[in-house]
Amino acid sequence: MIVHTVGELLRQWRHRRRLSQLDLAIAADVSARHVSLVETGKTNPSADMVLRLADQLDVPLRDRNGLLLAAGFAPRYAERPLGDRALTAARDAVERVLRAHEPYPALAFDRRWNIVTANRAVEPFFAGVHPDLLRPPANLVRLGLDPRGLAPLVVNLADVRLVFRSRIRRQLAVAPDAELAALYEELLAPDSEDGSGRAAEADVVIPMILRLGGREVRLFSTITTFGTPMDITLDEVAIESYYPADAESAAYFGR
Repeated sequence: MIVHTVGELLRQWRHRRRLSQLDLAIAADVSARHVSLVETGKTNPSADMVLRLADQLDVPLRDRNGLLLAAGFAPRYAERPLGDRALTAARDAVERVLRAHEPYPALAFDRRWNIVTANRAVEPFFAGVHPDLLRPPANLVRLGLDPRGLAPLVVNLADVRLVFRSRIRRQLAVAPDAELAALYEELLAPDSEDGSGRAAEADVVIPMILRLGGREVRLFSTITTFGTPMDITLDEVAIESYYPADAESAAYFGR
């Protein structure tokens, strides 16, 4: 197992963000020399300095704890389940957002796309899904692309796969994750079947087209995240809300 110093880890994050030492120094209001000394291990940064640099590098909270540990400090950010008493207000906010979005589907998922909770409008979509795919933690990507899941209902499956691929690639570029990378390789690695016959430029956003009850229902989605979270769970949870892309689709959910 390779153990990296805090300086090596900060340098990796800086390279990942494509910043020079001078860029980082200006953003963090420190000297470029100090950044260099930290990265080379010639000076030991304080916990506050580690977090100041991490903030400018947009390092996720989970990885900020790793930086602090590498520098010899205790982790600063807790990771509690969404059901924890301390997160009652946040959990209630998530549930309110999900309920308010009905009759349209909405769900919350974590950084690895495991579903945390969903509103009632999602339940009918899972009716024909194989029970194995619904065992916790049910994964949204696997549910969407697995032939035992929602894939048989998705008319434009190639488009949906490309959207998942693009989003997870961006996630991995922001913060590498071994499990997420394995999910990508399992379900989203490029192959010869990625071509889509649909003219994507005809839409403002790429919809997901489902065949439900003998008709096509078109949906697009938005993502909501918590602002300035101080808990790892809240930092990593996102709410995806689906909207009808046309009047016919809206009418389907209205009924």
